[in-house]
Amino acid sequence: MSFLKNIFGGNSSNDEKVTNQEPKFYTLKNIDQLDEINTISNERSVVLFKHSTRCSISRFALKRFDAEYDYTDEQMDWYLLDLLEHRDISNAIATKYEVMHQSPQIIVIKNGKAIFTTSHDAIDAGELKQFV
Repeated sequence: MSFLKNIFGGNSSNDEKVTNQEPKFYTLKNIDQLDEINTISNERSVVLFKHSTRCSISRFALKRFDAEYDYTDEQMDWYLLDLLEHRDISNAIATKYEVMHQSPQIIVIKNGKAIFTTSHDAIDAGELKQFV
């Protein structure tokens, strides 16, 4: 899939959405982006996907999630966090949103608060319908 190329060797910047044919996700690379996420979450839900690039379970969950994710930018935003590159951001997420760290993991943020979290094989993009 081309999105994996974008994750591991693409040309996206912190502020650009990663694309293949249509926009899919933002890359979370800076702790300051958590403030931006809080602001956005006042208008629409934000999904944080925490991913370990060394874990086959995480890779499978991400691939399945990406294939199932079918929400527009007006409905919700999706941020992808590479845990190995940005453990500091993962720690900040755990503290800020009061969620236990897991990987792979999705966390839904609404109005600056974590309102849903799940991990491993329970990650299902269809579950996000309730937060649109």
